[in-house]
Amino acid sequence: MTTAHSRLSVHNVTFLGAPLAELEKHWATLGVSRLSILDSQLLDPELATVLRHNDYTVEAVYHLFAGGRLTSDPQAAQDALFTVIDAAAAAGARLVYLLTGGRDGLSWQHAADLFCAMIAPCAAHAARVGVRLAIENASSLYADMHLAHTLRDTITLAEMSGIGICIDVFHCWAEGDFEAMVQRALPRTELIQLSDYVLGDRALPGRAVPGDGVIPLEAFVAHALEGGYSHGFDLELIGPRIEAEGRAESAQRACEVVGAMLHRLAG
Repeated sequence: MTTAHSRLSVHNVTFLGAPLAELEKHWATLGVSRLSILDSQLLDPELATVLRHNDYTVEAVYHLFAGGRLTSDPQAAQDALFTVIDAAAAAGARLVYLLTGGRDGLSWQHAADLFCAMIAPCAAHAARVGVRLAIENASSLYADMHLAHTLRDTITLAEMSGIGICIDVFHCWAEGDFEAMVQRALPRTELIQLSDYVLGDRALPGRAVPGDGVIPLEAFVAHALEGGYSHGFDLELIGPRIEAEGRAESAQRACEVVGAMLHRLAG
């Protein structure tokens, strides 16, 4: 058992389907102190017991807003997020980050305006109870449940709605204005998710352990730290490469690689 860098978490989607008891074993083996979890795990009544008896803090909670469809009932979407926000506050979680819900046949602007209107009371409630909200960038392959597929569009939507940003580097590192957009995003960035990409990999989701691919992760992390980013780095490891090596083995190696990188860059 090792101790991971204090700013690292391993997203529980890496171990998707594992019960809480198995997740506890993974957290202990990896030596993480920050947790990045799904909203269903946050709402598991057993989680409170785990948090009481261990030195864990919840860094981030993932939530799919509006059940994945912005054209669904607004009140139901808000009530579901209120429940997650309240549970996050009770667990001492810092952040709830979102996929926005898909737009169906709406134009992007109409859907963005609708998201902003729907999220506004949730953002106000989150601020009252001390929980941050953010949206992440995600591939257009997830257009059925999300609006923001480039970092530029994610920033635009975050600025429109007044909430934060989760940068998933895997989905935006190759964009032509990546460096400029990171600079613009950093003041409202609440979480950074790291993984790597091996050129020519067509398997989806084609993520790799940091250091195995071509994404210039160390330069990016250095830039983020120099820009004042003070929150955590979340390792989201999914896909055929991860399964082939083994989820636990991939997570362990990723913690070692990124942990060493953070020690070099931030101490």
